[in-house]
Amino acid sequence: MSKAYLFPGQGSQFPGMGKALYERSEAARDLMDRACDVLGFPITDIMFGDSAEDLKATRVTQPAIFIHSVVLALCSGLETPAMVAGHSLGEFSALAAAGAMDFEDALRLVAVRASAMQKCCEKVPGAMAAIINLPSQTIEEICASCTGIVIPANYNSDGQVVISGEAQAVAEACAKMKEAGAKRALPLAVSGAFHSPLMEPARLELAEAIDRTPFQAPVCPVYQNVTALPSTDPEVIKDNLLRQLTSPVRWTQTVRNMVADGADSFLEIGPGAVLQGLVKRIATDVETNGLSE
Repeated sequence: MSKAYLFPGQGSQFPGMGKALYERSEAARDLMDRACDVLGFPITDIMFGDSAEDLKATRVTQPAIFIHSVVLALCSGLETPAMVAGHSLGEFSALAAAGAMDFEDALRLVAVRASAMQKCCEKVPGAMAAIINLPSQTIEEICASCTGIVIPANYNSDGQVVISGEAQAVAEACAKMKEAGAKRALPLAVSGAFHSPLMEPARLELAEAIDRTPFQAPVCPVYQNVTALPSTDPEVIKDNLLRQLTSPVRWTQTVRNMVADGADSFLEIGPGAVLQGLVKRIATDVETNGLSE
């Protein structure tokens, strides 16, 4: 059996995340306490609390999910996987868990990314919407026909693609998607246009931080969002990680490529079970499980 580990992105957080892990594992406590020192504030107080609202801010959400996912991966006695991948933010978790970055270095990058994206959202308002049951090619063509910036941002599964861009362009695209036969065109409750050209200021800020961060070859291939292909070369990984901010997450293609390369068992590590659901829609004959506490 060829095992693949998957790491979730923003939106999978939940109140109390990581508390049980912190209480049962001395190694987990050490990593989480170090994370608070790196960030300069007690993020575990928010993670372990009961307020979903406090977890929503991007500057909290992204580091919290990263910490939960990576600490679980490092402190649960898991065997080395054949390959890993992460959805959006989860790509940072995948890289840290696979040894391409030190835990603290990766957390600093995540903190820079979260802060840069939050600032970008405040300066450049945008929108996102989930398009249900419309072919990807049709979605791409409709986005290209709209006035303003709107692109496919997340190819989540065959029946679900998220579009992202300027609010007016996203609204125009949604209307055209419905006319073209989409089952739903659902606006998402997000603060900005993630994975679109509107994130360019955040990309420039993240570029400086990535240049300062040491990267190593991971212990297994990391399938990256931008290409949906496996990477082990640190320079390629860095370039793809940076491009990810303004480019689509090719999740459907990623899972298919992992299966084609031998993956027959997928373990989602971190909060939530979204990726397990997507894998089941993309590849019906593989095993899926989750690890979250």
